Amino acid sequence: MDLSVYFKSLIDVDDTAIIICDLNHIIIYMNNFAKDIYKKKNLDLLGSNLLNCHNEESKEKILKVVEWFKKDINNNIVHTFYNEKQNKDGYMIALRDDNYNLIGYYEKHEYRNRDLKPFYDLN
Repeated sequence: MDLSVYFKSLIDVDDTAIIICDLNHIIIYMNNFAKDIYKKKNLDLLGSNLLNCHNEESKEKILKVVEWFKKDINNNIVHTFYNEKQNKDGYMIALRDDNYNLIGYYEKHEYRNRDLKPFYDLN
């Protein structure tokens, strides 16, 4: 069974921005939430280098995190920022193949506001 369709769907329906990069920092995938955010800013980032979207200090931090991911197969997630205004946390997360080799990483922004929708609301 090819699970790639399921994994793609899992990422696409997530209501947080997910940007996937290869080890050359090329943005190879953006979920729908991320596409919508950057579309509003008139930015098409797919295929571009993530490092070009950051200042020098952020670039240095991204490179350090990727090197940390490479050091140990247990180094897989780093909390990278908190935006108080938007009440969101940012993370870099390692992507590994079946042999635990690092193949890329993704950035994920998680909003922390409590979900006030009713439970099991199917309307």
